Amino acid sequence: MTDTPIALDLPIVDPLPDGTAKFFGICMEKLGLIPNVLQAYAHNIDKLNAFTGMYNDLMLGESGLSKLEREMIAVAVSAENRCFYCLVAHGAAVRELSGKPELGEALVMNYRVADLSARERAMLDFAVMMTKSSASIEEPHRQALRDVGFSEADIWDIAAVAGFFNMSNRMASATDMRPNAEYHALHR
Repeated sequence: MTDTPIALDLPIVDPLPDGTAKFFGICMEKLGLIPNVLQAYAHNIDKLNAFTGMYNDLMLGESGLSKLEREMIAVAVSAENRCFYCLVAHGAAVRELSGKPELGEALVMNYRVADLSARERAMLDFAVMMTKSSASIEEPHRQALRDVGFSEADIWDIAAVAGFFNMSNRMASATDMRPNAEYHALHR
């Protein structure tokens, strides 16, 4: 795996179950690395499977949101929470998916300075509001999303992605989870 500390000093299950080893092999093949978040969760295979199941559903599953839009939510929420791991890893994903390194950098620093469409701005405004004060969300906030073309299912997905990254950010910060060094230089 890695010699770099990735989170709390919890041992990775050894040997990994066949399914997990295969999944890690796919990560190496597609990404050239095993994301440290997966290695951090690998101390408990049930927790790893729950995390990856939810992540894969939200970030890779069917949705009216593009993969880029979902990554943009991840970065805007992570910027609000100052999550080092997710800003580095998902900032790289925004750079890759958009082909615009400056977009990834702007979202990491402050999404409000990014060159965004009305749809993207409304989406990120909602995700950040949910991050900062979810109890203050009311019908006019959801209507603002409808007004720029989001469906009811899209609004659910925006909230689900934002909610997942709020949880993930807190776990990464609490456990001192560190991003893979390779992410820093990707897609610049």
